[in-house]
Amino acid sequence: MKKLDIANEMTVSEIALGCMRIADLSRDEAERLIRTALDEGIDFFDHADIYGGGQSEAVFAEVLTQSPGLREKMFIQTKCAIREGYYDFSKEHILRSVDGSLKRLKTDYIDVLLLHRPDTLMEPEEVAEAFDRLHAAGKVRTFGVSNHHPMQIELLSKYLHQKLIINQLQLSLTNTTMIDAGLNVNMENAQAVNRDGGVLEYCRLKGITIQAWSPLQFGFFEGVFLDHERFPELNEKLGEMAEKNGVTKSAVAIAWILRHPARIQPIVGTTNPARLRDICRASQVSLTRKEWYDLYKAAGKTLP
Repeated sequence: MKKLDIANEMTVSEIALGCMRIADLSRDEAERLIRTALDEGIDFFDHADIYGGGQSEAVFAEVLTQSPGLREKMFIQTKCAIREGYYDFSKEHILRSVDGSLKRLKTDYIDVLLLHRPDTLMEPEEVAEAFDRLHAAGKVRTFGVSNHHPMQIELLSKYLHQKLIINQLQLSLTNTTMIDAGLNVNMENAQAVNRDGGVLEYCRLKGITIQAWSPLQFGFFEGVFLDHERFPELNEKLGEMAEKNGVTKSAVAIAWILRHPARIQPIVGTTNPARLRDICRASQVSLTRKEWYDLYKAAGKTLP
């Protein structure tokens, strides 16, 4: 597994394991998944306080407590701010959420804390105070956001004493809004609509690592595009490149994300150890520029 430097703060695996769905696993099943990830070189694990109602963090902790020393081999990221029916960046909620995650994860610190979705009622001064307290107490080492556009990050950054090092955004071969607008500048087609505020280029300029969530999904959790009847041309092209490289279609789809010079870190959410091993082969696939664009167009995108 190749490594990725995040803001000179940490060097981690270029592919991360998303733990949203492990709440339904037994301790033994979760241990097999986690150990498979570590064996494949994955050392970055993504959580959120809402995943499984907190149970995903708890199941993960069961594995850690059974294997002393395992915690020191990994980087743990979690997220907060989504509540039932609304978002909450208040100081009290952030502090309470982190304490809850630490308790469920049975760890003394979180490597990265992300604010999960933007809260339009945000008071950035409160967020700054919460981050200062968490950092000073050693509870959180670094910070980031998820699903934020550039001006929201700028507003937060004006008040924070810590650099925001990660922005987790939806990106897959079928969900490419942050790429589309940059390829269709000065055009009148639908792909020219800038829905993300130039977030791809902004993060590159600011040294913020983009993490791609749902890298194998289409729509908003509508399903996996691999072998789906809605994407025949894309799957045909993925199949050709998979055969050429001796890997699976899933590995090629992840390699497409890894090929981008923004050094994007895919967050893969499979709970199947065998499938995870297949996906990790993406780290060994080097797509040419033409192959990257061929896949982009096969997904239904057009170039001006």
